[in-house]
Amino acid sequence: MIPHRFSIGPPDAEIAMLQWGEGGKPPALLVHGTGFVADVWDEVARELTSTYTVYALDRRGHGASHKPGAYHFLDYADDLCRVIDALGLHDVYGIGHSAGATDLLLTTKLLPGCFTRLFVMEPTVMNPHAARPGGLNDESVARVEGALRRRAEFDSAEAVFERYRAAPAFADWTEASLWAYVRHGFTPLGDGRVRLCCTPEIEAAILRPIYEAMEQVYVGDARGNPFAWFSEIACPVMVTTAETSGPIYKEMASRAMALIPHALTRTFKGAGHCVVQEAPALVVRAIREFSP
Repeated sequence: MIPHRFSIGPPDAEIAMLQWGEGGKPPALLVHGTGFVADVWDEVARELTSTYTVYALDRRGHGASHKPGAYHFLDYADDLCRVIDALGLHDVYGIGHSAGATDLLLTTKLLPGCFTRLFVMEPTVMNPHAARPGGLNDESVARVEGALRRRAEFDSAEAVFERYRAAPAFADWTEASLWAYVRHGFTPLGDGRVRLCCTPEIEAAILRPIYEAMEQVYVGDARGNPFAWFSEIACPVMVTTAETSGPIYKEMASRAMALIPHALTRTFKGAGHCVVQEAPALVVRAIREFSP
């Protein structure tokens, strides 16, 4: 099954979209995490088309979507509102990973009643009631700045795949998921070479507010800190963690559980933070078990 590719919005604010399956079924909206693209959902999306019309987007700064330089949490939630409005979606099953899961959680405040339920995998969350003053510590600053040293250009897509296949972060990904990322997370340069769509400079800008949330120092922009909104979420929410992911992801999932009324939780055994790309069958089963 080849997904339908299209975009919404004007050229200077374009959001690249994928659709799997025919229209007329209840919508499922899939939102990827930092650094990735809509296509990394492909193995999950294909399985969900028996029940849903499945949509996914390249988040701003990623893939073929716009790269405006503004990457606060509410900027991403605003983009989701644009997508939902443009497609005329309602009664949406929202399914998100990492910072993409946070996009969905915040969008419930902006579009109350839009979602039937949310399935969020290790969302990026701070507890606004335990905020601390100051900025990022030196270790986090080094991690953000380290993104600037990420290699952006390769001789070919095959060279990217070979390099990433050997990297610990991608070692457990399925071959199909890794190829989906390589083919659509990089843009051809015309001489066989390819370059990251989410460039090191963009990734560093995206990561700063994420690390601020991790460290409980995020203050937001002129619109304030939106994480207090989590206490107003009314639709059913499943917050998942993964057995072998890092402690900070489990900590942020715990924060989400403490903030969201009546949230449920489950753990994916034998999987890491990128469980969607490591064990898509497990994710599909869990999504179906939480279906309306």
